[in-house]
Amino acid sequence: MMKGAGGRLGAGVVAGVISLLLGACAGKGDQELIIAVQPTQAGAEVVEKVRPIEQFLEARLKGVDVKVFVPTSYTGVVEALRFGQAHLAFMSAWPTILAVREAKAELVLAEVRRVLHGDQEVEAPYYFSYWVVPKDSPYRSLSELRGKRACFPSPISTSGYVAPMARLVELGLLSAGQEVDPRAFFIDYVFGGGYQQCWEALRAGQVDVTVIAGDVSKKLYEEVLANTRILESQGPVPTHGVVASKELKEPLRSQVIEAIIALGEEEPELMRQFISALFVRFQPTNFQEHMGQLARYLDVTGLPFVEGR
Repeated sequence: MMKGAGGRLGAGVVAGVISLLLGACAGKGDQELIIAVQPTQAGAEVVEKVRPIEQFLEARLKGVDVKVFVPTSYTGVVEALRFGQAHLAFMSAWPTILAVREAKAELVLAEVRRVLHGDQEVEAPYYFSYWVVPKDSPYRSLSELRGKRACFPSPISTSGYVAPMARLVELGLLSAGQEVDPRAFFIDYVFGGGYQQCWEALRAGQVDVTVIAGDVSKKLYEEVLANTRILESQGPVPTHGVVASKELKEPLRSQVIEAIIALGEEEPELMRQFISALFVRFQPTNFQEHMGQLARYLDVTGLPFVEGR
C-alpha cells in the first residue's frame, strides 16, 4: 500500500505490475500504447468492455497497438506510470495527485461532469460538498459541534472526507501540520460507506452532522438538502483526470490526447462505465488548474492515501 505522498510500493508488487504490462505489449502495431483505466466494476465483464476503447483509439491512431490495462489498485497504476510501463491512466482525483508527485506524470485532461452547484445542475470539472445537520438541529455552526458525532462516506473520499477535514483546519477547529484526527474535535465519527448511508445515520439520529456532495444522484442530493441545514461548504473539489507518463513523447502524446477527447465526445456512455456515471466529456487542463485546491487540502490535513481501508 502507499501511505502519503512519499510512500513506495514493494519491489515485488512493482515487478508484478511491470510483468503484466509487458506481457500485454506484444502487439501488432509499430508503436505500443498502454492505458490504465480504473474500473467502476470488477471481473471478466470489465475486461470485455475495454475492447471498444482499444478499437476506437486504434482507429484514430494509425499504426499504434493500444492495450487497455484494467488495474486492481490505484497504487499499482502509479508505480506503472513511474516505471514507464503505462503511458496513460484514467484516475480519480486523489490518485491523480499521487501520480503527479510520485511518478512525475502530467495531468492533461479533466473530466467534465453533470453536477449540482447549490440548487443548479451544471456541467463542470469540479463540484462542492456541504456539512449538513437536521433542520431541527440546535447547532448553527461547525464550532458548536465539538464533542459531537459525525459520519463520513469514506476515508479516501475527496469531497466527503479530505475537503471537510481541510475546512475544519481552515476554521481553526483542527490543527494543521500533521495527519488530522477527527477525534481531536468530534467525540466519535464513523465511515458509513457512502453518502446514502451517512444520510440515513443522520436521519436516524445516530450522528449529529454529516457531509453531502454535489456529485451524488440528484434524487439523494435534493432529499438531503430538503431535510437539512447547510453549516459550511468546501471546494472546488476536482473530478477525475487523465494523466500521461513522462515516457509518452511527441508527436504521439498530442495525438493520444486528441483521440481521448474524441472518445469522450463520441462514446460518452462507454466512458460512464469507466470514469463516472456523471461523465459528460474531457477537457484540457493542467495540475494547478484542476488539482491545486485538493493538493492544498492534502498538505494542510496530512492525510495519507491507503487503499482498502
